[in-house]
Amino acid sequence: MKGSKIIIYQIFTRLYGNRCQTRKPFGTIEENGCGKLNDFTPTVLKQIRDMGVSHVWYTGVIRHATMTDYSKYGIPRQHPAVVKGRAGSPYAITDYYDIDPDLAVDVTKRMEEFEKLVSRTHKAGLKVIIDFVPNHVARQYKSICKPAGVKDLGEDDDTNVGFDPKKNNFYYCPGEQFSPYFDLYHGEKEPYTEIPAKATGNDCFHNAPGMNDWYETVKLNYGKDYNGTWSMLTEQCSTWHKMLDILLFWAGKGVDAFRCDMAEMVPAEFWAWATAKVRQQYPDIRFIGEVYNPNEYRRYIASGFDYLYDKVGMYDAMRDVVCHRRNTDAITWAWQQTDDIRDHMLYFLENHDEQRIASDFFAGNGEKGVPALVVNALMQKNPFMVYAGQEWGERGMDKEGFSGCDGRTTIFDYWSFEKHFDPLTLIYNKVLGIARTEKAVAEGQMFDVMYANKQYYRQYAFLRKAGKDILLVVANFDDAPLTMQLTIPDHAFNYLEMMEKAYDAVDLMTGTARKLVLMRDQAIQVALPARGAVVFKVKGG
Repeated sequence: MKGSKIIIYQIFTRLYGNRCQTRKPFGTIEENGCGKLNDFTPTVLKQIRDMGVSHVWYTGVIRHATMTDYSKYGIPRQHPAVVKGRAGSPYAITDYYDIDPDLAVDVTKRMEEFEKLVSRTHKAGLKVIIDFVPNHVARQYKSICKPAGVKDLGEDDDTNVGFDPKKNNFYYCPGEQFSPYFDLYHGEKEPYTEIPAKATGNDCFHNAPGMNDWYETVKLNYGKDYNGTWSMLTEQCSTWHKMLDILLFWAGKGVDAFRCDMAEMVPAEFWAWATAKVRQQYPDIRFIGEVYNPNEYRRYIASGFDYLYDKVGMYDAMRDVVCHRRNTDAITWAWQQTDDIRDHMLYFLENHDEQRIASDFFAGNGEKGVPALVVNALMQKNPFMVYAGQEWGERGMDKEGFSGCDGRTTIFDYWSFEKHFDPLTLIYNKVLGIARTEKAVAEGQMFDVMYANKQYYRQYAFLRKAGKDILLVVANFDDAPLTMQLTIPDHAFNYLEMMEKAYDAVDLMTGTARKLVLMRDQAIQVALPARGAVVFKVKGG
């Protein structure tokens, strides 16, 4: 998307359109309701687009393990002992070629409803992102929707060996029964049984995962032997071809990008091969990787990823700055660590794994995240992501069932938002609109001026410039208003090729006009609201 910044809006699809307000802990779909794909009408999609969003990440659309019984539709029932929550985790996939029946108005037409959603989303001027979950599947994975000629995962496995680099799709514990340290009945007459036990998704290569393991999943084999004997990381591995077929299937449905779950748990060699293969047919497809190890960032970008989560760098730093555990020089440190790959880093303040800004575990109030929003959305050219609910201060403080009161919005239970208008929404619309429409944000250079203003440790300021357009962004992470004496260092004028003069400026946050006299190593007065920001736009630089 040359010339405009990518703004991703992550939607937990099951929750977003649900209007049922029962919210009973451990409630069934009949009791608590469920959002549908059809809830994303042209009107709703236009509202999302008008926020400044460019891409919608529909989270949890592929069929996954659930306690809800859809066997009358020919969908295999899952044993509740290996399902987390009544609704189930969207990352315990039961059929890579199917749509979650919870999301369909007519279960028999669930794929058709998804295809129509893709079409509506594109007509609204938005791109479609879905999850690709490559590292693990549900324990009772069985595809009923795979295309003709496609063999199911595990169909040809030799279960008498723990590891086969070419043939097997799973890792096994030969001769051992799945024996975790929890109840395998879970209210059923018969226990869940698995012989031989398969390795668990979080690299648990024995038959007894614990409650804190990803016990509801089994790990896929890409030819890597984790016991250290030998590996075969080549396309001779059966799993490589089966996963490529899945990517091509969804790309053929019009999906524009894949958010690849736990991408670093899958060998980089596979990604290099698969992304190249997909792009041969769909050259504009994009891959977003969930990679947490900064030492692996450059290897996974080289393997075909367009964007990677900047979690342990920018997210962790920004969260600490918001909560006053670190000073704003942590922001400078965070962007400098990835400066050579800055356009590939995905910034965010919330997603389904992280605690809500407004939760008691984070800031306690969504408005306290506003300066972080402004900085992350406007600082670089790279994408920025918002999690649905973030823009109205969703707190994530419900005890929904399997998901306790942990500051996160549940991904395991049938639930709904207490959706309401909040002044915070207007701020998000304003900031995201600036990010999407201002050339200096989408295309411009960035200059961090904080090295010349070290006396300020709860404020952060930078310049953006493209052509004659200049933005001066100053954010205040303090709980009190402040008037800064902000110095613009000499090097900023050289680096950005700015002229020293008096400029007519307007604060894009409020529409207020003022004069800005920008001179080398001279200070200007900037009045900042508590937990707020100014974004001055000047022309003629």
